[in-house]
Amino acid sequence: MEEPGPAAAPPEGRGRDERSLEALSLAGGGGAAVAGRQLSEGRRATLASALELEGTVLREGRLTQFVANNLERRIRLSGAPRGDPPAGGGGSSIPAIDPGALQDVVALAGQVAAQVDELLRNVHCGLQALTALSVGCIQTYRDGVESLGEAADLSIRAMYALVARCEELDRAMQPVPALAKRIRDMKGTLERLEGLCK
Repeated sequence: MEEPGPAAAPPEGRGRDERSLEALSLAGGGGAAVAGRQLSEGRRATLASALELEGTVLREGRLTQFVANNLERRIRLSGAPRGDPPAGGGGSSIPAIDPGALQDVVALAGQVAAQVDELLRNVHCGLQALTALSVGCIQTYRDGVESLGEAADLSIRAMYALVARCEELDRAMQPVPALAKRIRDMKGTLERLEGLCK
């Protein structure tokens, strides 16, 4: 937490905390050192000395770190219901542990571990099957693409060959109109000869 600036006015809750910390400091013998300083410096010193009574204070520039003594006991007391009195003399408020319950927990943990191992094996087998299926699908897709490419190439070549044959046929069919004209002329001549013979 950062130390408050000298010009900042502390809120009401912080003032109560500082007054309580000042009382702790005076109870611990720090009141004589605090009395001769200015108001803001006196509050800082009161806060620091009160924190030093309750734990370890580390300062890095404007940052002050505080580690409380008996942290586990304080956590236990903070978790206890408000109506229950705290355990006296630093004793633990945690009830005694049943060895049978511990054995049951160990047995259940072993069962859970076995089930997790089985689940992981099943997942591994499923992933292997899915991977093999994916590889097969990819290979099939690759073969299909290659076959499609080859078929398209063959189709293009066949189309070019057909176009070339059609051009050759068109060139070969160019004398046909003249031949048809000659056939019509011959047919007309034959018709006239038949008319003369009658």
